[in-house]
Amino acid sequence: MDTVPREIRSKIMAAVRSEGNRTTEVVLGKLLWAAGFRGYRKHWPVADKPDFAWPARKVAVFVDGCFWHGCARCKSLPTSNVGYWKNKIETNRRRDRRATWLLRRQGWKVVRIRECCAKRPSSLRRIAKLVES
Repeated sequence: MDTVPREIRSKIMAAVRSEGNRTTEVVLGKLLWAAGFRGYRKHWPVADKPDFAWPARKVAVFVDGCFWHGCARCKSLPTSNVGYWKNKIETNRRRDRRATWLLRRQGWKVVRIRECCAKRPSSLRRIAKLVES
């Protein structure tokens, strides 16, 4: 049970800032750079702000964390407040589908890569196929 009132807990949590996505964006960014990919922009201002985008080629790459996006292989829910977490992850997945749909409708090619697959050579090949075409 939380000993802090709800309003105060909300303010505390709102003040928490990310320290970087070390297991997702940073990993793929280093791989892209090492493979010689250049010209991408991070968090380009289109639907859902892709992690990497090549605006001129209309290619968007999202790197989705396994927990937050409900990876079928890696997914594990917390044992407390299960209803909240199921809803949270399903909402994230719906948002992902909608953003992908919107971008494709605008002519973008979209690649979604799971955190657990970011280091695989096949992920770079998928991106290369779209960027170089």
